[in-house]
Amino acid sequence: MRGAISTIVLLLFVGMLLTSCQTTHGIKTVQLPVKSDPTVSFRLWVKVGSQNDPKGKEGLAVLTAQLIAEGSTEKNSYEQILEKLYPMAAGYGAQVDKEMTVFTGRVHRDYLDEYAELFLDAILHPAFKAEDFERVKSQQLNYLERTLRYADDEEFGKEALSQFIFAGTPYEHPEEGYIESVKSITLEDVKEFYRKYYTRDNIVLGIGGGYSGGFLSRFTKQLATLPPGAVEPPPKPEPAPINGLEVLLIEKNTGSTAISFGYPIDLVRSNSKEFYAMWLANSWLGEHRNSSSHLYQVIREARGLNYGDYSYIEHFPNGGRRQFPPPNVARRQQIFQVWIRPVLNEHRHFALRAAIRELDKLARNGLTQDQFELTRSFLKTYYLHYAPTTSGRLGYMLDDLFYGMKPGFLEQFPKMMDELTLDDVNAAIRKYIQTKNMKIVMITKDAASLKNQLVLNTVSPIKYRTPKPPEVLEEDKEIIRYPLDVKPENVIIKKADEMFLGPFKR
Repeated sequence: MRGAISTIVLLLFVGMLLTSCQTTHGIKTVQLPVKSDPTVSFRLWVKVGSQNDPKGKEGLAVLTAQLIAEGSTEKNSYEQILEKLYPMAAGYGAQVDKEMTVFTGRVHRDYLDEYAELFLDAILHPAFKAEDFERVKSQQLNYLERTLRYADDEEFGKEALSQFIFAGTPYEHPEEGYIESVKSITLEDVKEFYRKYYTRDNIVLGIGGGYSGGFLSRFTKQLATLPPGAVEPPPKPEPAPINGLEVLLIEKNTGSTAISFGYPIDLVRSNSKEFYAMWLANSWLGEHRNSSSHLYQVIREARGLNYGDYSYIEHFPNGGRRQFPPPNVARRQQIFQVWIRPVLNEHRHFALRAAIRELDKLARNGLTQDQFELTRSFLKTYYLHYAPTTSGRLGYMLDDLFYGMKPGFLEQFPKMMDELTLDDVNAAIRKYIQTKNMKIVMITKDAASLKNQLVLNTVSPIKYRTPKPPEVLEEDKEIIRYPLDVKPENVIIKKADEMFLGPFKR
């Protein structure tokens, strides 16, 4: 482990010395040359996302990007592209979020020219064949209709919370769209979206690894053949105010309950102490997949109620499949949220109370000096794992551009950890952590019964299958009666198959 961390430190240090951002042939580029790296990584950022989907065509940004990444070009069929990529042990793909579309790729430099020809061809000359369109569109619908709602309750709950919070804004719909809107998308819609947003003024090229200046010049010269044009983003989303505890119960025949809750916060990544103070506070509370974080200790470790319990101050998609924060999901509006991985239905009310009670205690008491020092010490090395590869580093550099950060997030992180004080952190907690006005989503069975329990504030006793220490049992006496002020008019019940058909309706 010590050797691995040393390698990461070296990569980051080299990156700080060699990174540059400039314009080549009219293409804005973020460069991370690493001569010792035998591979070359690409991240091509197109300044468009699901927030740009036209009304009634939600999911168009994703469908367009996926059709470019998983479709034919004017020169090669998709099958031919895969055959040519196979001996290179390489590929390329697309990632779409609310405000960013990023095409990623990586190849050994021995195959760089051949790979670059395929990668550029996909971006510059997509064929948009009808058969590819139907295939990709079918995959997108399958994800919305089946995978999201019936195969992954954790992501289902988080996506439902996002829709619940951002209802009526361009952030409301899943990136993949609504089921009915995706059905309405035509091939001509895709072509028009591509013509509007895939322009040379609307892209930033990130390139890193063992490439030469001559290659970069040739590559950007070809990228510059895209037509000119830049598009202003829509206004920053403004979620409606939350009135008390607003609850969405999603009825589903399941033996366990997935819980997500949160609220918008006016805090985005920046070089302010306030942001890093909240990062530290959140790490103490619920660092993703970290067994030493507080929520994990209270709900999982002490009581064995589920697999994990985490909190976030930035969007963190696909949390069940990754450990560290992903790059290139930058947003102008974030939410603070808590994710309680599924608990048995009989424990759902108790688990919700336990999590909100801990959040309330943090809001009222802040951190102690020992908690602050321990978390700060942890983060000073843990952050080194955020970008251990050239591609990951490029991702963070693009995010730095998005947020206007100079120095960048990773360069600034250790400096801020050194400068932060306990007072800084507790001031940020007082400003951003609260439990009075939140939206709560629970995917569960017998939602009507749960609604009654929440509204009536009934006691939620708990029985364990294994003995627990006296201090845990004593604390449980408070948790089972912890008051949650839920008004009946603030509870919505929906069936799972009603979700993501279209815009949110009560």
